[in-house]
Amino acid sequence: MQDKILNLLKKKESYVSGEDISSHLNISRQALWKHIQELKDKGYDIEAVPHLGYRLASSPDRLFEFEVWRSLNTKTFGRKIFYYDTLTSTIDMAMDLGVKGAASGTLILAESQTKGRGRLGRDWFSPKYKGLYMSLILRPNMLPTQASILTLLAAVSICTALKSSTGITSQIKWPNDLLVNNKKLCGILTQVIAETDRIDFVIISAGINVNNDKKSLISSATSLKEQKKEEVSRVTLLQEILRELEINYLFLEKKGASQILEKWRQSNATLGRRVKVYCQHKHIEGEALDIDSDGGLLIRKDNGITQKVMSGDVVHCR
Repeated sequence: MQDKILNLLKKKESYVSGEDISSHLNISRQALWKHIQELKDKGYDIEAVPHLGYRLASSPDRLFEFEVWRSLNTKTFGRKIFYYDTLTSTIDMAMDLGVKGAASGTLILAESQTKGRGRLGRDWFSPKYKGLYMSLILRPNMLPTQASILTLLAAVSICTALKSSTGITSQIKWPNDLLVNNKKLCGILTQVIAETDRIDFVIISAGINVNNDKKSLISSATSLKEQKKEEVSRVTLLQEILRELEINYLFLEKKGASQILEKWRQSNATLGRRVKVYCQHKHIEGEALDIDSDGGLLIRKDNGITQKVMSGDVVHCR
């Protein structure tokens, strides 16, 4: 009901009488007043003037389901949303829902995380109402060995969405970081729940620094607000990310990974550079040549041998 009230208020810049709203929605004036108060508690600035009615003065930058659904226009991605003010992590909730059979495209959102997770067990700083913390459940028809391409797909999709939504150009650091001016803006995690020959479900999670203040970020990180010198609508950004994810995912299902790989190459910050990759208690150093068909990084070592790496921490040497 609250989303319907907001839709009526957003259609007009002027006041809408309580009688008109109540009549249109077939609710009592008392019920309308209660819904208005609840919307105010959520951060909506709704003016009430006797004999004129209600007017929506401003909306909060909150990731409420009805805000995300408004003009989203996806088929399945984000059509089912689990929204929380605070969670330990969206990954934990996605894992629980995935095991219980949540449909592909189910989205978990949190305004803050008490135990946000990065790669290799690291923490992801998740201040309330500042970043975008999300996990998406997918049930792809592919072999477990092919699932790593979904990490590249997510990076390409978010990179494209950032450009179209904010005008900011980001680069992808293999395997799962997005950089702006060589500072980390976004981290992506992909978790695969599978049997030997089939995938049960995949969780694609992302943490994006959106409206974080510069003083709250470590020196190697940045935010969209810092780059644009103004706040960014998290709802608009999320909608664009979901659209891009679905477009690329459907293309992957129909046409394969070649276009995703090419888009990744065009936006990458790693290929052609000397890198160190730390994995399994050792490191590999050399020139990052390319990625292969399953997203593995090909490194030409100083002895001329090319080695493929599927995971690890990458340091750009030059």
